[in-house]
Amino acid sequence: MDLAVRAEQLRSERQPFVEATVVRAQPPTSAHSGDRALVLADGTIEGFVGGQCTESSVREASRTVLEQGESMLLRVLPAGSGEFPDTPGATIAVNPCMSGGATEIFLEPRMPPIVVAVFGDSPVAEAVGEFARRVDYSVEQILGTSVPAEASVVIVASHGGDEAGVIRAALDAGSRYVGLVASRTRGAAVLDDVEPTDEERARLRTPVGLDIGARTPAEIGLSIVADIVRVARSGGLARSSGESGRRVEVPRGTGPKPRTAVDPVCGMTVTITESTPHLVLAGRTVWFCCPGCRRRYEKDDVA
Repeated sequence: MDLAVRAEQLRSERQPFVEATVVRAQPPTSAHSGDRALVLADGTIEGFVGGQCTESSVREASRTVLEQGESMLLRVLPAGSGEFPDTPGATIAVNPCMSGGATEIFLEPRMPPIVVAVFGDSPVAEAVGEFARRVDYSVEQILGTSVPAEASVVIVASHGGDEAGVIRAALDAGSRYVGLVASRTRGAAVLDDVEPTDEERARLRTPVGLDIGARTPAEIGLSIVADIVRVARSGGLARSSGESGRRVEVPRGTGPKPRTAVDPVCGMTVTITESTPHLVLAGRTVWFCCPGCRRRYEKDDVA
């Protein structure tokens, strides 16, 4: 499998994933420095960064990486080992598998860019698009009142036209940030036509943009994109719940979070996928980090 081609495919499909790269490996681990894999949002691993116990640790850590949108250096150590040199800032996972060995794996989130949909062809609309692209956002033009389903941000900068219709379409589509370029008086009149609920009103902004004393179209565009960045960095564009910490946009269509279970033998939290080792006993499914723990559980259960 060509991971570079696969990664580009995931980006084109706007699917979040984690790039995992083995930085260091200590024998007898089966991984080697430079081994790579892609970890999808459902816990699927494509590529190779180690055996099943290591994969379990990588899956669990990747969930945190995707939720927080921050890279992580994961140190996977064999149980009872302290031989691997300490690395400040690393997250440690103890590997209960008997194969031994230690690895350091760098996990880097690859999130779809925030989509900013712009309605209008005014100079302010053009400036919003230019600044949004400069911060690596994806910019789309709204034609009619059809709002792209993936747009977390909608900016109405037409100075007329069916502004209320576009705003209503954006709210109905679930956009988290809907901004109208207008004076306070005219903006209030447009919102009266929209008739937003209290929850929808919390997603509306008019006048839109940070108050930086902007006068020119370029300055107004800058103030709008700066406010979008502020909201995005504070987690205001997040589409799914997550743990505390910095959150980033997760596009609709990502699907539910992967299920997890605790290995009853070693206590490791494992992400449940089709390849996760398991047993069905008396109608109950028991999940394991690796075949070794499953065999040990079977032996103890029989005994």
